[in-house]
Amino acid sequence: MSKNRYPRLLGLLPLLGTLLLGGCNMTLLDPKGQVGLDERNLIITATLLMLLVVVPVIFMTFAFAWKYRASNKDAVYTPKWSHSTKIEIAVWTIPVLIIIALGYITYESTHALDPYKPLESDVKPITIEVVALDWKWLFIYPEQGIATVNKIVFPAHTPINFKITSDAVMNSFFIPALGGQIYAMAGMQTKLHLIANQNAEMDGISANYSGAGFTGMKFKAIATSQEDFDAWVSEVKKAPKQLEKAEYEALAKQSQNNPVELYSSFTPNLFQTIVDKYEGMKPGKPMHHEKKDKEVAHMEGMDMSSHSAAGAEE
Repeated sequence: MSKNRYPRLLGLLPLLGTLLLGGCNMTLLDPKGQVGLDERNLIITATLLMLLVVVPVIFMTFAFAWKYRASNKDAVYTPKWSHSTKIEIAVWTIPVLIIIALGYITYESTHALDPYKPLESDVKPITIEVVALDWKWLFIYPEQGIATVNKIVFPAHTPINFKITSDAVMNSFFIPALGGQIYAMAGMQTKLHLIANQNAEMDGISANYSGAGFTGMKFKAIATSQEDFDAWVSEVKKAPKQLEKAEYEALAKQSQNNPVELYSSFTPNLFQTIVDKYEGMKPGKPMHHEKKDKEVAHMEGMDMSSHSAAGAEE
């Protein structure tokens, strides 16, 4: 009976793995875009390289424990043994070679997957401007003249140039199926270049805690054919809402569980206007109250000079 126990336990391992990982979303391992595919391959390659050390160590731990158990009288007993050149070479050379391989792969992939680096393609890219708000995502299509909330649509096989900022606290823009995430920060513009290799409906999320409504800060990213994308743009252009100044100010207020919104137009240069709102926050730039203090000091200095000149004339 004991001989059949271990095969039965091994047979339960797949079931145990299913139970433990049943609630996991494996999107990162099932990418829909080239960047995500490259990142998945990098994860798998790095994991396999590290397992070259981990698996033998685990195996040898059990093997040594079994071989040198107290009941094994055939095991060689060498209490004064302290050095083995062969073991030293193995335990140092193998990890060093793995670290060198990982370092090379990391260096190459860091430059190849630079989020600021435009993707090479014969297809003209599409630009989407992203604004993180509390707690929703605003997407502006400058070339199409439309805007949306919590939904983006774009043609597959077409590079997407994302320009990203925030009109609230710092956040992080992430479409797991396409790969890469990058921070959205007030007064700054970051970039991200992605592409979808197939038509798909994907989930987008906020990957950085930003307050009470952060968990509901989700959006849909839909890759379609060029014809379907053009038809969708035409549909949005017929939407009754326009993202004018008053409409945007209302949208920028904190709110949770926000529905999808479509805007047939928006205030010109809206994205850049949002970035420029926080111009005074940049290093070396005086804040608004600092500008006023300097202006007051300058005026007082002029008044002092005028009084001094008047006194000298008297």
